[in-house]
Order: sequence, then C-alpha cells, then structure tokens
Amino acid sequence: MSATLVHGQGTRVGFYATTCPRAESIVSSTVATHFRSNTAIAPALLRMHFHDCFVRGCDASVLIDGSNTEKTAPPNLGLRGYEVIDDAKTQLEAACPGIVSCADILALAARDSVVLTGGRSWLVPTGRRDGRVSLASEATDLPGFRESIDSQKQKFSAKGLNTQDLVVLVGGHTIGTTACQFFSYRLYNFNGTASSDPSINASFLPQLQALCPQNGDGTKRVAFDTGSENRFDASFFANLRNGQGILESDQKLWTDASTRAIVQRFLGITGLAAFNVEFGRSMVKMSNTGVKTGTDGEIRKICSAINS
Repeated sequence: MSATLVHGQGTRVGFYATTCPRAESIVSSTVATHFRSNTAIAPALLRMHFHDCFVRGCDASVLIDGSNTEKTAPPNLGLRGYEVIDDAKTQLEAACPGIVSCADILALAARDSVVLTGGRSWLVPTGRRDGRVSLASEATDLPGFRESIDSQKQKFSAKGLNTQDLVVLVGGHTIGTTACQFFSYRLYNFNGTASSDPSINASFLPQLQALCPQNGDGTKRVAFDTGSENRFDASFFANLRNGQGILESDQKLWTDASTRAIVQRFLGITGLAAFNVEFGRSMVKMSNTGVKTGTDGEIRKICSAINS
C-alpha cells in the first residue's frame, strides 16, 4: 500500500479519522447496498469521478444541478449514480453534519466500486472541498471517443498525468458498458469508406454488427470488455491486442506504438497484478488534480446544489 500513499495539496489518508471516523465505512456500505441491486453502479461511479476530476479538478462540480452546468454537457449526459452519492451524503450529514465533502464521497465511491468488482483496494487521500462553479462549456477538457492518442496525451498531461496514467486509467473500461451510438460508425462506412474500421478484428466484426445493426437503436448498451464487463481484471488489454476494443479511442492504445508498450505490460497473470497496483497509483494522482483544500471551496450540504 505504501506505494500509493501520495498526498496532494492538503489531502491526506485518514483526514476524517477524528472529525467523522465512520465516513469511509458509510460511503462503502452505501455503495455496496446499491451495487447489490444494480451492478452497473460500479462503473458508473468510477466514470463519474473521472469526469469530475477532468473538469475544474476533483471538486464535485459535476454534481451541481442547473441549466448550463457540467451535468448538461454532452459527455456527461450518460452519467449515472447520482442517487448513490446523494444517499451517502444524507447519511454522512446525519452522522457528521457539514464535515464530509461531496468531492471526497466521489473519490471514495470510485475506489469502493473497483473493490466490489474484484479489483485491489488503495488508500484514498481525503480532505477535498467542494467547488461552487460548474460550466458545461468546460467539459471539452474530457477526452472523446474518437480522439487521437496525441490529443488524449495532451488532455491527460494538462491534469498532471503521464502516458502510463492514460493507459492505466482508460483500463477502467474493464468494467461497464457504452452505447452503440459511440462506436457504430466504426462498423459501417468508417471515415467515409464503404467498409469498417480496419483495426477491428475481422472475426469480431460480425458480433459487433449483430449487437449494433446499421441504423439500429443507438442507445443499446454494449460491454467495453467483452465477456468480462462486471469483473475488474486485465482482459480489457488482451482485447485491445486482439483487435476487440469497442471505442476507437481505446483501440488506438494498441495501434499507437507509444502506448502499445504499456498495454503489453498488463497482459497475462503478471500483467493483472501490475495493473491493479498501477491503477490505484494513477487513481490517487488523478484524484489530487486541482483539489480545493483548507479554506477554498465549501462543504456542500446537498451535493447537487451549492450552499446559499
């Protein structure tokens, strides 16, 4: 665990040890309760934390309701799991009013989601405070599903994350699903041609076309990690090697030489162990991105609204 003991600007492991000793256990039990009735909540919470951190830092700005907030931006329209954060917040306010931030709930819930799906735990530094600004226009900081590796690298670098962090964090797609509308263009008339994306394995293509027929239901969900969508493992990387990445931006991790070498490290049994260690390390780095601590920001009473 010592390898993941990274401290950000004012965050530290055990921040609530005296002010709200049950904070972490309340979050983990809340996530577990929701997970038991809907396993899709785990990848949803992991994704929400990522989407929060990439816009204005990890300050729970993605949770704020409003007409032009981050929630309303196209990349965030598919986010799920707000009710889990609200549930945890309600319980925390009852136990320790005004102490635990929504930003910390998100960071803890992301870790707990990985553990529930079979991944290795890590120590989460806490002490973040909640932001008061949320702008849909800033969601362009999020990497897109068609972006080149160079563009993805630039967006990660802007958050203090390197190329290994990029590969590792995209590896979070080992759990969860996406919608046909985000990759069906790869299956038909790719880049204006009459054929499919050549990086898709030829024997895998009919399987994807059956799941997402041309002009079919664009909202239909398809696993990122074929055959292992509910298990946090390293098969996602094997799928990239085999030309079975679902998103174009994911498959490019294998077709681009600069990221392929990192993907190769996470193949096989030893690769799984390495991935688990590195995932916790990269999550701690990301979760310390642009955090507000001390007297910055606030501790929201309700996660979807700034304090009046």
